[in-house]
Amino acid sequence: MENNGFEGNLTSQSATSDFSALAFVINSLLGEISTATLVQVMGVTQAGTLDPVGFVDILPLVNQWDGNNVSVPHGTIYNCAYFRLQGGTDAIIMDPKIGDIGIAVFADHDISTVQITKKQANPGSHSRFSMADGLYIGGVLNGVPTQYIQYNAAGITLHSPTKVFITAPDVAITGDTVFTGKVTANGKDISNTHTHTGVQTGTDNTGQVT
Repeated sequence: MENNGFEGNLTSQSATSDFSALAFVINSLLGEISTATLVQVMGVTQAGTLDPVGFVDILPLVNQWDGNNVSVPHGTIYNCAYFRLQGGTDAIIMDPKIGDIGIAVFADHDISTVQITKKQANPGSHSRFSMADGLYIGGVLNGVPTQYIQYNAAGITLHSPTKVFITAPDVAITGDTVFTGKVTANGKDISNTHTHTGVQTGTDNTGQVT
């Protein structure tokens, strides 16, 4: 049988003084604490639909070291709550997508009971600073978007490669408005190419928009 030793945190200096021995203990304990790291989204429960905030499966991207300084990849962490910009019933719905890179933080106690009940509760276990209690905060290190709201010195740009839907009992626009392309109202063309029926020289009004 092959006998392999492991380097670990213990060094030739660890037992040379009380300080070195204490530093060894502290470093060993710190190795069991998860704080924050970069992760990749591997699964999402919601997909931009009008639903409560969902959960993601995340893969930590920074590998671990074993006692012999051999790289050990992490496994996927399942069912982590993710952040949505929301206050009461007002929200921006922009759910994570598979492949996103973002930040995950890890709670100092087990948050599983609170995640289920959404109420104040005792920790679900005695675990501390565990990756199982991860929360996905949002994306970093991602590419160029194709659908976006952009703020810069020129103003605000709302861009969609398909359609923009606005639903409200009333829509008020203040100021000069410039439209490019066809404009319709209740199915009628009201842009610069529209025509009217029943046109007659004089003081009479024109007919309906055709």
